[in-house]
Amino acid sequence: MRNLINIMDLSAEEIDELIKLANDIIKSPDRYNEACRHKILATLFFEPSTRTRLSFESAMLSLGGSVLGFSEANSSSAAKGESVADTIEVVSGYADIIAMRHPKEGAPIVASSHTSVPIINAGDGGHFHPTQTLTDLMTIYHEKGGFENLTIGLCGDLKFGRTVHSLIGAMSRYKGVKFVLISPEELKLPSFVKQEYIKDKGIEYSQCTSLEDVIGDLDILYMTRVQRERFFNEEDYLRLKDSYILTADKLKSAGESLSILHPLPRVNEISTEIDNDPRACYFRQAHFGRYIRMALIMKLLEVSA
Repeated sequence: MRNLINIMDLSAEEIDELIKLANDIIKSPDRYNEACRHKILATLFFEPSTRTRLSFESAMLSLGGSVLGFSEANSSSAAKGESVADTIEVVSGYADIIAMRHPKEGAPIVASSHTSVPIINAGDGGHFHPTQTLTDLMTIYHEKGGFENLTIGLCGDLKFGRTVHSLIGAMSRYKGVKFVLISPEELKLPSFVKQEYIKDKGIEYSQCTSLEDVIGDLDILYMTRVQRERFFNEEDYLRLKDSYILTADKLKSAGESLSILHPLPRVNEISTEIDNDPRACYFRQAHFGRYIRMALIMKLLEVSA
């Protein structure tokens, strides 16, 4: 039995296989519409979500399976004080696979030691979000045709941004990758992420506070929102929330081949005037999430079309 807690649980070869399978699902959806017939996915979301939860549900339903679960902790026995371990012990008897989001870092690791079915980490606090990273990688593959020799700018909340941490880890395995880390001082990339995935691997990187100064050098711009739910006080959030807003004017300095990604939800860090720009990939990116999650569910359940 396999779990997916961290994107690094998957080899580069396995990621390539998942992207290949997801692309085949896009081309021939009817071949896969009963691949998970009589299988049940439990979505345990102790933290709010729209895209991740619905794309998991859409993925399982599109494979002919069923879905059960909850969308907030208050609608589960967690509101009564039940532990994650106990919840997982019970739910693993009701479902064939579990997708879990939790506000506490490490909760999916606890869950993985109390389950008899595969666990997928759908986001744990500021730690990791591997299925968003699979979505990001599939988008990059479609935009660039591969993962090597790319300059990737990550902009906004690099401290608490679990999607950023996971993407850096995944992309650090490919040749010729460079990272440009763009953030306010208070939201810089954590040292443990930088050390493990960048410094220890000798990857070229730079850090700055100005998006305008570097946007022309980028192949990919990964925008993130400043996350109110990760801050300990409202004052700090309000001071930093509008640190970076991508506008059409700022895009004038960017190359025509730039690809703009965002894990969503967007607040105001990307102006809506950019939505129709061919370089804006974030809505295509969200749609890819359904197909790559279909591929992942099939892999972890060891089923085929």
